[in-house]
Amino acid sequence: MDRSEPRTEVAALREALDYHRHRYFVLDDPEISDAEYDALFDRLAALEDSHPELVTSDSPTQRVGAAPSSQFDAVRHDTPMLSLDKCTSTDELAAWEERCRRLLDADDELSYFCEPKIDGVAVSLLYTDRVLVRAATRGDGETGEDITSNVRTIPQIPFRLPADAPSPLEVRGEVYMPITGFLAFNRRALATGERTIVNPRNGAAGSLRQLDPAVTAKRPLAMFCYSIGETAGGWQPRSHADVVAALQRWGLPTNRRGSWQENLNGCADYVDALLAERDSLNYAIDGAVIKVDDLALRPRLGQVTRKPRWAIAYKYPSEEASTVLVDVDFQVGRTGAITPVAKLEPVFVGGVTVSNATLHNMDEVTRLDLRIGDTVLIHRAGDVIPQVMKVVESKRPQDARAVMMPRECPVCGSAIVQEGDEVVARCSGGLKCRAQRKERLRHFASRHALDIEGLGDKLVDQLLAADLVNGPADLYRLTVDQIAGLERMGVKSARNLLAALAASKRTTFARFIHALGIREVGETTAATLSREFKTLDALVAADEETLQEVEDVGPVVASRIASFFADETNRLLAEELHDEIGIAWEVVDEEPQTAPLDGQTWVLTGSLEAMTRNDAKAALNDLGAKVAASVSKNTTVVVAGPGAGSKRTRAEALGIEIMDEAEFRQRLADLGKATQDPDVP
Repeated sequence: MDRSEPRTEVAALREALDYHRHRYFVLDDPEISDAEYDALFDRLAALEDSHPELVTSDSPTQRVGAAPSSQFDAVRHDTPMLSLDKCTSTDELAAWEERCRRLLDADDELSYFCEPKIDGVAVSLLYTDRVLVRAATRGDGETGEDITSNVRTIPQIPFRLPADAPSPLEVRGEVYMPITGFLAFNRRALATGERTIVNPRNGAAGSLRQLDPAVTAKRPLAMFCYSIGETAGGWQPRSHADVVAALQRWGLPTNRRGSWQENLNGCADYVDALLAERDSLNYAIDGAVIKVDDLALRPRLGQVTRKPRWAIAYKYPSEEASTVLVDVDFQVGRTGAITPVAKLEPVFVGGVTVSNATLHNMDEVTRLDLRIGDTVLIHRAGDVIPQVMKVVESKRPQDARAVMMPRECPVCGSAIVQEGDEVVARCSGGLKCRAQRKERLRHFASRHALDIEGLGDKLVDQLLAADLVNGPADLYRLTVDQIAGLERMGVKSARNLLAALAASKRTTFARFIHALGIREVGETTAATLSREFKTLDALVAADEETLQEVEDVGPVVASRIASFFADETNRLLAEELHDEIGIAWEVVDEEPQTAPLDGQTWVLTGSLEAMTRNDAKAALNDLGAKVAASVSKNTTVVVAGPGAGSKRTRAEALGIEIMDEAEFRQRLADLGKATQDPDVP
């Protein structure tokens, strides 16, 4: 873009903004993130501020939303539906308050009402004689689209208001797609080969624009109401807090996280607290809205460029951004699983600079039609590993290259194999593969295995690089001098590690079995095996038929266990750890306590993104559920994340309940194992 001549740059910016606005608001198919759109918009606004002669009535800075679609009847808003000015820091928030004070000539503290800024679609509801007669989108702020038939399919929205509501009454709010519904919709779309939704906001917009209300009725939509228009049947509330309380009283859905604040310090605290909750909410937000609470002050404050001076949006770091896929690497896991990882041009998203993103497996690469050189939209929420959400095909270069699974392990050169209908491909090298040795050591020392304090990833890397260890048994032969000679280690650190290793020798049989890293054998199965066999000799001697007699051990798991101990290297390692190293345990039989999920068997498959698999298992175990490695007719629920393959297919064939991660987190929240927002609609 030519920045040497303001007129040329303004024209280019307007063209780009109109293009992306059309894709975002009309086609519901964005090619750039909100943050990137905002950056273009802010640049245009800055140029127009410094060159007012370039401002035109059709500039994107002079509009709200986008022109209404010709496919719907137009609705003229009696009072314009405005957009909000924004800030991104407490200093900017304080500057906004100072501007308000100057306009009001007020020395007293202003009070405010704070609300989550829902990332959805602004909608107006008109009630006449307390009956819903019309619903419309914001459109360009002056004129919107009549979407009454579609809005009537949203269960939360009442068709009739109680007798104490004024008439006529215009209610304004945001229609959104709950995250649980968004994930469930995409899961079904993947299963049926239909088009998936990029994000919940586009899901809401696309659903409201369906020409057939029956299609909208199948979409998971909800609404938060947050204000009224000037059409309010003569009712004159004194404050925004009064408005919200009345909306609640009349049965209209409001966000219970709305909060009155006595001063700006309270607003700043609210902004920080809401940001901390962002990843646990069941709806997408991109910030907080702060409004002057006293309604009598709002006309005095007025508006500028279709933005009210009495409200401001405090924007959070964008969770989406676009960047270029530079390459795809393939990582090797503990069981040899080969995972493609996107290597990206570094981009700032979700508050950090990101250069890698997960691709789960090659089925996901195929679904995305991903090619090296593509421009992609990525999403990052909280501490979750970034994901590639979409390819911007219009920006695909001619020399874009297909992503190919290597035939040989990138670490050890062994053949990569794929068993049966498994989605995951694996390195066949076993323990001769350095990557698998590393991951096996990490697993052996992990908190849910032998819990060896101080043995982290970097130290494992150093031990392997120095050829001090090859397997778990070698850890117990380390000396103070060997450890102290490593980078950033000293005598004290070495002695602490040896003490932790010594302490890990006293453990439980269940932890020992889990630490061995037998494929498909997690904590729950390990605990079951420990109760059944009691000794290592008995477990090693068990054949597949005997193993299948154990509760929750099916043919696949039995085969994994038998194959593990049939391998001489694995068997000798287990015996060495027990007999020579001296790892020992006591068998403790405890009476099971009644818990909400007693008697249920759950299976986790695919990738979990907002919580670790170990945390998910621990939560289920605490609630009394057994977490099995394979799906059978006795399975109660299957939690299927991205990349789920044959286990989900089998669950569907058996008619077993399947839930995505967001639904799973909601279930945990309902049962008191807290990861989800309690105010889900």
